Amino acid sequence: MAKKQHRTPVPGPPFIRLLAALADRNAPRTGPDLSDRLSQWIDWTRAVALSRALDGRLPAVADAAPGSVEALDEECARVRATLVESITAPPAAGKPAATDATAYRQRCLTVQRAMLTATGRLRGLLRDRLSAGPGELPRLAEVDAAMEQALSPREQQLLASVPALLGAHFERLRDDAGTAEVDPDSGWLHLFRNDMQAVLLAELDVRFHPIEGLLAALRPH
Repeated sequence: MAKKQHRTPVPGPPFIRLLAALADRNAPRTGPDLSDRLSQWIDWTRAVALSRALDGRLPAVADAAPGSVEALDEECARVRATLVESITAPPAAGKPAATDATAYRQRCLTVQRAMLTATGRLRGLLRDRLSAGPGELPRLAEVDAAMEQALSPREQQLLASVPALLGAHFERLRDDAGTAEVDPDSGWLHLFRNDMQAVLLAELDVRFHPIEGLLAALRPH
């Protein structure tokens, strides 16, 4: 009797686990340690900039940035709620369901661009506020800017794979259902939409991690 195969749980945050599930492959249990992985993500010129931000003298304190911490906190919450609403909005009533993966890939790209623009703006506002703060806050702003410059190219490379993975997932579910037509009430289509929402919400969490860290540094303790 053949033994039932059990998939190895994929370690990492929800976003990575969801992508691994969509790709229908396992991530290895072991791999290079964090320093090795970061060395592959950061080229030497960006590593120099990051080292200077960490080890250099504190930057000059800028003029007071506009906006209170409370106002920035509220703006971040508002932007996040708007993005969540755009991700979870149901299909327009009376609009025919897309018959292939192209529309869903385009939808994913549109949401990703909105997330990139919105979170980039918030991160810049928070760094401006940190730069005008006391103590080590200006250094934190400089380190965050260096980290963003160092990690963004590889991060965007990873996130750019999401639309293609979702498109392949759509086609796989449709093929498994044994139909070439798309019924808006199909169970597999509901499953796909739920999966797409879960992936985009998890990506939103990833994009907001730096923002939440900068906000935490600004809040009084």
